[in-house]
Amino acid sequence: FLLVFSSFQVPAAFQHKVLFWGVLGALIMRAALIVVGGALLEHFHWAIYLFGGFLVLTGLKLLVQKDETPDLEKNLAVRVARRWLPLTNDYAGGRFFVREAGRRVATPLFLVLVTIEFTDLVFALDSIPAIFAVTPDPFIVYTSNVFAILGLRSLYFALSGVMVLFSRLKTGLAVILAFVGVKMLIVDYVKIPVGISLAVIGGVLGLSVLASLVWPVRLPERKPA
Repeated sequence: FLLVFSSFQVPAAFQHKVLFWGVLGALIMRAALIVVGGALLEHFHWAIYLFGGFLVLTGLKLLVQKDETPDLEKNLAVRVARRWLPLTNDYAGGRFFVREAGRRVATPLFLVLVTIEFTDLVFALDSIPAIFAVTPDPFIVYTSNVFAILGLRSLYFALSGVMVLFSRLKTGLAVILAFVGVKMLIVDYVKIPVGISLAVIGGVLGLSVLASLVWPVRLPERKPA
């Protein structure tokens, strides 16, 4: 969210509106994904290997990729929206659509909303299979997503300024994704109890936060002009 808002230079007064509609869209989208994912696992057991392999690959990719600020103009949702939607450059008082020259056009705020929804979809493809590895109950999977998303919305403005301190959190998340993926791949051979899984996940998160505070990654100094 912070990256999208800063990239599009969204005024602070309009960020709450985007967060509200972004969270609402995320809840609906994740409900659909969880229903589909639950049905796949119930009727096609082999789907768990697809989810597990995907999580392992995602974890490895997250572990080796460089910490570079992504170019949002290359985002698929942004490119499609710019190609097919008439856009205005004015935030128009926080509205998503306005009328110009007799036609309805989208404001940059709507483009921000589309980008956030697409980004959440990408993250959901990681997080939902990971929760299915802990519990096969779609209700628990969905309610955990609901609490996580609503908590993120409530804490966003408090956390946005301190997340830079947790420079090693990405490594911890990569290890967690890989662990959960392996757990899904070996589910027919080794049963890892839920308690142990939660302990590993909590332990890795705690260690990554502690490591960030004790051994912070130093940002490269800017050369004077």
